[in-house]
Amino acid sequence: MKPDMRVTLAGIELANPVIAASGTFGYGIEFEEIVSLERIGGFVTKGISLAPMTGHPAPRIIQTAAGMLNAIGLQNVGVDDYMLRKLPPMKRYPGCKVFVNVFGSTVSEYIQVIERLNQAEGIAGYELNVSCPNVHAGGQAFGADAGELEYLVRKAREVSMRPLIVKLTPNVTSIAHMAMIAAEAGADAVSLTNTFLAMSIDAETRRPRLSNITGGLSGPAIKPIALRMVYETACAVKIPIMGMGGIVTAEDAVEFLLAGATAVEVGTASYADPRAVERLARGLESWCRSHQVEKVASLTGALEIPQN
Repeated sequence: MKPDMRVTLAGIELANPVIAASGTFGYGIEFEEIVSLERIGGFVTKGISLAPMTGHPAPRIIQTAAGMLNAIGLQNVGVDDYMLRKLPPMKRYPGCKVFVNVFGSTVSEYIQVIERLNQAEGIAGYELNVSCPNVHAGGQAFGADAGELEYLVRKAREVSMRPLIVKLTPNVTSIAHMAMIAAEAGADAVSLTNTFLAMSIDAETRRPRLSNITGGLSGPAIKPIALRMVYETACAVKIPIMGMGGIVTAEDAVEFLLAGATAVEVGTASYADPRAVERLARGLESWCRSHQVEKVASLTGALEIPQN
């Protein structure tokens, strides 16, 4: 029996629920000679801003116990160059859905990026990165303040011509509460979790290992926390969830689906294995076949809670 691997996320049909996460898959087209793009559900571009950004100076990626710490600084080519050079080649892979990660330092910048992207063809939806510091609010991340989050999502929803997925920061008291705010403001889906704020120190030099001092922790180390956050969010909202955080094996992906995710994003695993996303997509299908799961979509939210 060949299982049906299709899932629908915010009205978008994916060939399978495995997606490459933002910041780990470039603009997608760079992987065409490494990954069979038609065999994955899609990918999220690295963050796209209104103007090009160079990011933080090196060192900006270091290995940690069971994970990775990064402070790339959202380096990207800017929305105009992305639309001109990076997006058009993806027309060769119509089955691979393109989600564009959007960010800015002000609400106006977010809106301008979305309005430009609305003019382009070949984009399935937008992933709104709300972990960025709002310069008009003293540098606090949009996603860490309920009022700022509500305002940004509402404004983005007003101009977006495509499904809007809000990528939530885990660096809050209750990510489920923030998901509820995003949903009420018009989000079509949420993705979680983004990286956890962390740091690393070299005891010999007595210096931070990252030039930015702090960075985002990702990889298997955060999986149990991310899994809990996806479960809590699924209990709080009715909109779809893209789950992520330390997914390396097909079983990891299944756990996130059972916790309530409709689709999963694979990120840090791609640094160790550039073909990780395709491997996970194949592995998930094999898992479904060996466990007599006819439709992968049936796994979403199918966690069995023991009754006391």
